[in-house]
Amino acid sequence: MSVRQREKAVCFRSLHYRPGTFVIPNPWDAASARVLAGLGFEALATSSAASAAVIGKRDGALTRDEALQHARAIVEATDLPVSADLEKGFGDAPETVAETVRMAADAGLVGCTIEDSTRNPERPLYDFGLAVERIAAAAEAARALPFSFMLTARAHAFMYANPSLDETIRRLQKFEEVGAEVLFAPGLPDITIVRAVCEAISKPFNFMVGIKGKSFSLAELSEAGVKRISLATSLYRAAMSGLLEAAREVRDRGEFGFVDRCATTTELNEIMGI
Repeated sequence: MSVRQREKAVCFRSLHYRPGTFVIPNPWDAASARVLAGLGFEALATSSAASAAVIGKRDGALTRDEALQHARAIVEATDLPVSADLEKGFGDAPETVAETVRMAADAGLVGCTIEDSTRNPERPLYDFGLAVERIAAAAEAARALPFSFMLTARAHAFMYANPSLDETIRRLQKFEEVGAEVLFAPGLPDITIVRAVCEAISKPFNFMVGIKGKSFSLAELSEAGVKRISLATSLYRAAMSGLLEAAREVRDRGEFGFVDRCATTTELNEIMGI
């Protein structure tokens, strides 16, 4: 662990406890990380889906080594603190999740998220007891590190059919009890539910913007009690949507109007500081 990583860790923690809500955007490569840093964002997070797409894979198909290699590239691109989306920790056993946290720290990260989703469509969520054991093991590994590593625990019930608010809150409260420092429940459908979740916990809550019809303004989320707002794959999808629009203009109409709408290489280089 470097002195710089320790400094980043202190900075990252302070973002969660100062007044107000902050946005932690999700780059997908070094260039996008540098653009976001150049625009003044104070921390970055990886997205599992965007990370996978960069090498032509679906979300959930990255190996642990691939995910951490990608995370390291984001870490090395800027001086900002970086947290990583490490899905379910790349294994079912609590010991595997703990090892993933230790490897994340070795990759230069100052935080990560671990979810209670199994990636098995027949049983999409870990049973309550095992879900808690996995977060407890991750938290123990994080506490044993020689610097402040912020573990975020994710409860995924609202990403699947027939979600239960009560069960989501039950899991988040238990994850907090066993050591998670940030709580996260993607897919919450309205501000009333967001507020109910925030009121049920005492640690910072991360809201994920990026689902159509389930994304709200910073002002609304802040008023509801959200501390941190992540953007998931939305920036990656916005960039790829621009690529699709430009490429279809060329293919279908034989026109190149997109050139006039683009930032110049010089402008981008200035933002990236290169």
